[in-house]
Amino acid sequence: MKLSDSTVSRLDETQRLRFERCLNKFKDVLQSANIDLDALRNLNWLGIPNELPSELRSITWQLLLEYLPCNADRQVKTLARKRQEYFEGVSQAYARGIAGLDQTIWHQIHIDVPRTNPGTILYQCETTQQCLERVLYVWAIRHPASGYVQGINDLVTPFFQVFLSFYIENYDTSCLPKNVLDVIEADSFWCLSKLLDGIQDNYTFAQPGIQRQINKLKDLINRINAPLAAHLQKEGVEYLQFAFRWMNCLLMREMSLKHTIRMWDTYLAERSDGFSVFHLYVCVAFLDKWSDELKTRDFQGIMMFLQSLPTAKWKEQDIELLLSEAYRLKSLYHEAPNHLSRV
Repeated sequence: MKLSDSTVSRLDETQRLRFERCLNKFKDVLQSANIDLDALRNLNWLGIPNELPSELRSITWQLLLEYLPCNADRQVKTLARKRQEYFEGVSQAYARGIAGLDQTIWHQIHIDVPRTNPGTILYQCETTQQCLERVLYVWAIRHPASGYVQGINDLVTPFFQVFLSFYIENYDTSCLPKNVLDVIEADSFWCLSKLLDGIQDNYTFAQPGIQRQINKLKDLINRINAPLAAHLQKEGVEYLQFAFRWMNCLLMREMSLKHTIRMWDTYLAERSDGFSVFHLYVCVAFLDKWSDELKTRDFQGIMMFLQSLPTAKWKEQDIELLLSEAYRLKSLYHEAPNHLSRV
């Protein structure tokens, strides 16, 4: 792995040396016969710069999700076995074609997939949509306690895009051979499964995990920003009305996919609770950020603002500040029962 010629050509000498040092730190960890996950988490928490080779994030995410073994000798065989297991699952599920699928599950997935990232050409491509449909359908039938729930379609896209970038930079799936697309699809399935294993009660009946997260969000805002909490209460705003989507889709509807991928670098570095506990504190920091604006609005204005937040022009620095504030809040309030007894 090295910086691409096109990347080097647009960097000055100071920038080039900085990114090369960063890349070398990752390589020092990844080239070990037994990869030190703690060291990898420490590097990944700060994010993988876009200037580094695309395959770096793909490999790192698979390791941090414990899909790819830390032992280098086991990696090739494990990936081959897991990919084959997925292919066999697809063959079994689709043995009688579309007509043989559970029509209720498949119909909802078939409706939702074209709505996923509608402004992005990659996700309007038929080949991509078929890959995502298979991933979501096979996951749903393997997890009958929850089945398919709207929102899960969003969660597969960062994996698909990151793993696709291992092979191509322009995200044109039409130029990829089928065997490569199959690998991307299988890896996306297993990594989505790993993520959802940690937050599955977000998607079981009545979605109790999300209900708990929303209650914790409300409690935290009461503690850290009482004036905002009081204003929301006065205007009759229920947290469920806006925060359900934040928890169900992990803020993906509020952020660009590029920024979601940067956030997930940190979430994956937060061990098993990145997509639950740390995400909660990201939502707290996110709501608190808009406090001054929200306190000037009535119920209708608050809801309209929260449903269309002005994040379209956010830069990576805005994401870094959000993650840093979430880390600060988590350090202060999480596992501090005397300070915040209900969280």
